[in-house]
Amino acid sequence: MSIPKIIHYCWFGYKQKPENVKRCIDSWKQLLPDYQFIEWNENNFDINNLEYVKEAYSAKKYAFVSDVARIEVLYQYGGIYMDTDVQVLKSFNPLLDSRCILGMEEKEFVATSFMAFEKEHPLLKEFIKLYETLSFYNQKGEIIAGTNVEKLTKILKDKGFVQKNYYQELENGIKIFPKEFFSPYDYINCYYEITENSYCVHYFSVSWMSKKEQIKKVVKKNLVKIIGKDQMNKFRDKFKR
Repeated sequence: MSIPKIIHYCWFGYKQKPENVKRCIDSWKQLLPDYQFIEWNENNFDINNLEYVKEAYSAKKYAFVSDVARIEVLYQYGGIYMDTDVQVLKSFNPLLDSRCILGMEEKEFVATSFMAFEKEHPLLKEFIKLYETLSFYNQKGEIIAGTNVEKLTKILKDKGFVQKNYYQELENGIKIFPKEFFSPYDYINCYYEITENSYCVHYFSVSWMSKKEQIKKVVKKNLVKIIGKDQMNKFRDKFKR
């Protein structure tokens, strides 16, 4: 099997898409004219299918709804999932003769902002089964912390994935690429490191984060533009001592 030319993305909550999202989606359509594009939302995805999704949607935490929707539609149809803040830089066609394509992001976690799968890949089934056992809230009624990136990375580590930034192949045709391919971003310094190997770039809009964390991200991004990445790392090392 191979990865079909389908781009999946999620937009729950009925809000208007901001300009940065529109620009990213336009980049997909310009560089991938022979692909099918499917937006998943309340009108075509069953938000009551899993208790986790139902609770997340009721709390208006739509990023967590998307965490599950993306793996369910990839399992059902195959194709490529991208977050709406991912810009495409060149065609994915050279990668499609594969069963599963993933890439690393900061700290060598395996990203979920870009994922490409054949239809009914067993890794997706395993990921879905994990969410079937989860509740969105703990016994105190608080949202349970943890990202789908952490969950996927743990599943893959149990299969032999080494959390280091180099190309790796695992069972069932799982190929994991270094972060320069699909997430060429230094998250610590908010600094982009695009190379000739980069197929797309994730801008980490982090809408699910608190306002405080989002403000810190903007401050770091502007600071590294002024003083540079190396100087920023020197300051960070100094404060750690």
